[in-house]
Amino acid sequence: METNEFNVQQAVPFFWVADMAVSLAFYIKGLGFELKSKWEPRGRIEWCWLQLGKASIMLQEHAKEGKQATVFAENKKGTGVSINFTCKDSIALYHEFKGKGIDVSEPMVGNGLWEILVTDPDGFRLFFESETDAPEETKYSDWVNK
Repeated sequence: METNEFNVQQAVPFFWVADMAVSLAFYIKGLGFELKSKWEPRGRIEWCWLQLGKASIMLQEHAKEGKQATVFAENKKGTGVSINFTCKDSIALYHEFKGKGIDVSEPMVGNGLWEILVTDPDGFRLFFESETDAPEETKYSDWVNK
């Protein structure tokens, strides 16, 4: 292998989800992800690869019974996990998500980025961010009403 060639090409977040149908509706219909690959061992999707632009995530429904069962405490789902998506225009996504009835935070500037937050059905926090020269801690509602 050449020294200027990277072996590792991509990191893809993998989320264990409680209900695949609910998660697919949220990510595909709500956020606009595309289903790129799926695994259907029992006639329904139990694992999938989703893509939005150049960003990808994987979802797998956790088993609820048997040796493979995974138990998640209800108040612990998604704890400590967030994914940040770098975007060209997170404010456009804010309007798109809001128009689809997704609960999305008001855009706010932090670290030189407009940032919006949505939380998926399993408690995972998804941040969508785009660069800006607006002052730190600017709220979108204050910025548009100038």
